Amino acid sequence: MKAGKILSGIVLQGLIAGLGTCLGALLVITLGRMRPGTLSLLLGLASGIMTAVIIFDLLPSSLRYGTPKAALAGFMGGIVLMLVLDLGINTFAPSTLKEMDYLKMGYLIATGIALHDLPEGLAIAAGFATAEKLGPILVLAIGLHNIPEGMATAAPLRHGGLSAGRVLAINVLISLVTPIGTFFGLALVENYHSFIGPLLAFAAGAMTYIVLGELAPESRRNSRPLAYLGMLAGLVLILLLSLTV
Repeated sequence: MKAGKILSGIVLQGLIAGLGTCLGALLVITLGRMRPGTLSLLLGLASGIMTAVIIFDLLPSSLRYGTPKAALAGFMGGIVLMLVLDLGINTFAPSTLKEMDYLKMGYLIATGIALHDLPEGLAIAAGFATAEKLGPILVLAIGLHNIPEGMATAAPLRHGGLSAGRVLAINVLISLVTPIGTFFGLALVENYHSFIGPLLAFAAGAMTYIVLGELAPESRRNSRPLAYLGMLAGLVLILLLSLTV
């Protein structure tokens, strides 16, 4: 019974992280278009948090729970998966919104986000399986990262004429992918402890691709000072949490 409650609690935290997508959608629905500077600050904050989690938590823990070879394989696997997802979306979606309908773009973005939310759930599961209890930090990092993802999904769908209710419903469905990944990840690490190290490295690789390929460049597009301020704040926040969690 106690184990079941712990499992339910961890999956619930995976859901909380996933619901960051809904929060981003609600911001678009209620506030409309976000100011460029605010968006730069938010994306910079997400970049800083994820970078700190990668450097100070995920990679050291992956080496502690596995071999360097397994960590490298997991890290490269995370990068390759995100690269494949990215290339898949770009293959079907033109680089500019003028070349396709806003609704179609929104659905494509939603599909891509849902697909890469699965390894994020696996990462949360691996984090809770470690002695250092990285789970809560990963929940925070992934939850904040999901806010701009929800905004990215909601904005083109709203511009395409989709109702606020339907936009929110789509983001709720996306949010459920993270706890599903957490559930399967917990089952995996429970039965195969040797997967903990590679899974943590896999999460580090996926997050590295997201930071370098999406968040950091996009954060600097509108305001470099605010982007760098957000990054610094994210790094400091995770360092403080690492000392207290």
